[in-house]
Amino acid sequence: MDTQPLWLTFKLASITTLILFVLALPLAYLLAFGRFRGRVLVEAVIGMPLVLPPSVLGFYLLLAFSPSYSFGAWIEATFGLRLVFSFPGLVVASIIYSLPFMVYPLQAGLQALPASLREASYTLGKSRWTTFYKVLLPNCKSAILSALVLTFAHTVGEFGVVLMIGGNIPGVTKVASVAIYNEVEALNYTAANQYALVLFVITFIVLLIVYSVNNRLLRVRYPA
Repeated sequence: MDTQPLWLTFKLASITTLILFVLALPLAYLLAFGRFRGRVLVEAVIGMPLVLPPSVLGFYLLLAFSPSYSFGAWIEATFGLRLVFSFPGLVVASIIYSLPFMVYPLQAGLQALPASLREASYTLGKSRWTTFYKVLLPNCKSAILSALVLTFAHTVGEFGVVLMIGGNIPGVTKVASVAIYNEVEALNYTAANQYALVLFVITFIVLLIVYSVNNRLLRVRYPA
């Protein structure tokens, strides 16, 4: 079994998860506590990947990223970066596709906290940023862990979007899900099973760890 698609998959998932965590924190805070016009529109845009077929999203991202169109041409001319059939393109597409899996758990975790935490912090003269960073986030460990794991696991399992954007270039865009598809098409079920089994076992272990940690955090917060 060629391990390169597996390493590429976990590299993509790790980079996507880290970038999304940074981007999603202020967005989750805004959605949890902000009141602004266009809120419904923002929520709808974030939630689109949950209901939109991956092939549809991948098709429009392919058009947008293509240097034949204005956005893709601008990206290439400004940054010297081609997003179609490249690893950076996979990262950008994965960030868009996995966005709700990072934002929504963080938003739910923030909204579940008692309002008295924020009010007490404001009363003590702490700024919104200090309150968010030093008061709210430390009390959202379970939500943060869930968001990180869901985003990582979702990126690992991507197929339609990464195939549309990246194609099937060995060592560049050929991730494990694409490798499984190729092996099944070639009727090489043994190799397909090897890739699938690795992803299955790793995903199961990660989820097992997450549920164990979450249960431990709940027992600490709400002792019997």
